Amino acid sequence: MIPYTPEQLTLRLETAFDVEFTFHKVDHLVDILAPLDRDTQDFILGWVERIASTNIQISYEFTRRVVEALDRLDHRVIEAWAVHAMDTYDRVGLRPALEVLFKVDDFLAHAHAHAAGAFFDEVKTVLSNFLCGLSGRRLELKQGEQVYTDSERMFLPNVSASMESEADNFLLCKAQVAFMWAQTRFGSCRVDFETAFARFADSARALAAFQALDNLRLEICLARELPGLWRDMQMLSERHGDATMPGEWQAFAQILNDNPAAPESMLPLLDQAYALEPPMPRVYHAALNPQAVAETRDARMAREKMLLRVKLAELAKEHRQESARQASEKPAGEQEQAPKFEARQDGQAWELTLDDQPIAPPEDVKQLLTSVSLDWGDIPPEMLTAAGDGEYDPALYEEKEKNPDDVWQGTYHEEGAHLYPEWDFARRHYRKNWCVLREIDLKPGEAAYVADVIDRHHGLVKHLRRTFEAMRDESKLLKRQVQGDDVDIDALVEALADSMDGREMSEQLFMHRHRADRSLAVMFMVDMSGSTRGWINDAEREALVMLCESLETLGDRYAIYGFSGQTRKRCEIFRIKTFDQPYDEETKARIAGIAPQDYTRMGAAIRHLSKLLNEVEARTKLLITLSDGKPDDYFDIYRGQYGIEDTRQALFEARRSGIHPFCITIDREGKAYLPHMYGHANWVEIDEVRKLPLKVADIYRRLTT
Repeated sequence: MIPYTPEQLTLRLETAFDVEFTFHKVDHLVDILAPLDRDTQDFILGWVERIASTNIQISYEFTRRVVEALDRLDHRVIEAWAVHAMDTYDRVGLRPALEVLFKVDDFLAHAHAHAAGAFFDEVKTVLSNFLCGLSGRRLELKQGEQVYTDSERMFLPNVSASMESEADNFLLCKAQVAFMWAQTRFGSCRVDFETAFARFADSARALAAFQALDNLRLEICLARELPGLWRDMQMLSERHGDATMPGEWQAFAQILNDNPAAPESMLPLLDQAYALEPPMPRVYHAALNPQAVAETRDARMAREKMLLRVKLAELAKEHRQESARQASEKPAGEQEQAPKFEARQDGQAWELTLDDQPIAPPEDVKQLLTSVSLDWGDIPPEMLTAAGDGEYDPALYEEKEKNPDDVWQGTYHEEGAHLYPEWDFARRHYRKNWCVLREIDLKPGEAAYVADVIDRHHGLVKHLRRTFEAMRDESKLLKRQVQGDDVDIDALVEALADSMDGREMSEQLFMHRHRADRSLAVMFMVDMSGSTRGWINDAEREALVMLCESLETLGDRYAIYGFSGQTRKRCEIFRIKTFDQPYDEETKARIAGIAPQDYTRMGAAIRHLSKLLNEVEARTKLLITLSDGKPDDYFDIYRGQYGIEDTRQALFEARRSGIHPFCITIDREGKAYLPHMYGHANWVEIDEVRKLPLKVADIYRRLTT
């Protein structure tokens, strides 16, 4: 392609730098760019315009220096250099960002890391989803200085660049996450390090010997549990040039191979290992931090011992009240002896038994049982005795939240808040930790509101309940089965045709109806921006009331959150009903309390609610938004295309994690932007707001069947 002329370059640069107001001279920049080939010109001008959308001065200085850097930096490193400058500007301002551009040699010293490294912010979402698919307690990925876990959090560096290629560095992060998971899953964090190392004069040498043995043991576990990933890990080790394991340590591996899942099997070998020089760790190995593990584990064990017994007391009360109701006997709450449970683990599933009757434990109890078993090796019998009245105060172990109003008025808005990135479409990159979001309990409204809505719309509520009851009993017609209730005519005709052609007839000639298991989790995201004031807010509340009344009949798990905010520093999520909360008087009062707040910064809200939804185990996960308009914020660039593109990117992230987003809007201009955000089939416009309750129920039915 023909290079740009000086006149064309001048026009592009003057437009990017807004020279009528900034008075930047571009003649010398044109002289620098004019001799370059067209591809290089396009590359530089593209980044000039992207950086200018963040700050014109940074873009101008970038243009002055980028040509000099072309001989020393490849294009991907230059991209990382530009993004690093913009991120620095977001974080600490203009002067430090300009320093990044001025000190290109400092950046060049880490050129490989920026060119081929795996960045924590870019891999966190994918690896978090990978982590959710592994068994054991829920773990959180965090950024840290080295690779290690404290048994609840996994730490990865900002950039992982030990391998030559970007793909291998991403695979390395995945392997390190898997190795840290193995440390929590197979008992490395269960060992009493202080006791294990007490007899050794050099505790650091004892730790090194222990970790070398533990690495051998965990590699055996990973080879059995994740054979595909294990082959990738071996490939990484070979490409990295890891040293061959010494013969003495290979002998230890043979001994540990008999029972690798038991960390206790290492302790008799520790004396022999202590006398040897430990082997060099492999590239995917994670450090072991006994102090961090012990502090986190001890606090967790005390908390979970109490919580498990309190949860079992609640289960026992519900179970015995139900038994008493069925047998018309005295309520179980008057039992004098503390109920004792029995727990059994079948694979990854937990079974509880009380009074020789099985009880299906709820999800939070399953998580507690799993976590306790990882710390103790088994469930101690004393923990399976339900707590007595007044024995524990659960509030002592609950995380105390700061009053959001107090924090918003202070200087440090981020204190105790959730930080989320935001997609800058002009930059074509995330602004990291850009939005400050807090969860807030919604203040309850009138206690009689829900009863009044049901009374005013009793006919519609009755109709919706019947509709949802029918959904509960719906079954799916399965065709081409080996056996069934009726003949599948289509399959039979094809089989007869095959036989006439001399081919073997299929045995799948029947069909039968199968009642499907509704493994669903549904999150309702309710727009509480100021534009919903009046009849829109009333319609939203009425729709939620009727939907909740119907969903209680169906038995699906659902949660309701409102969202609003004002600028990126004050994004708010209002808890109306969580997945664990029942549809009781408190929830009804919070629905009544839904009221217009501020603006509609949707991206951060979608990211936060997607995170909550992904913590729920369900085959199908829906995020349904009730809104009256497009993304918007207070005198902010979020208005217009920026907000639409950030919301679109947040929805893409949700879909990538397995969530199905859908939007119900009453904005008559929604067709101008909703197909771009949600896709053509994932939104609907309600032309008459009074139809909202019925439409919401109808759409829910279509999405979940």
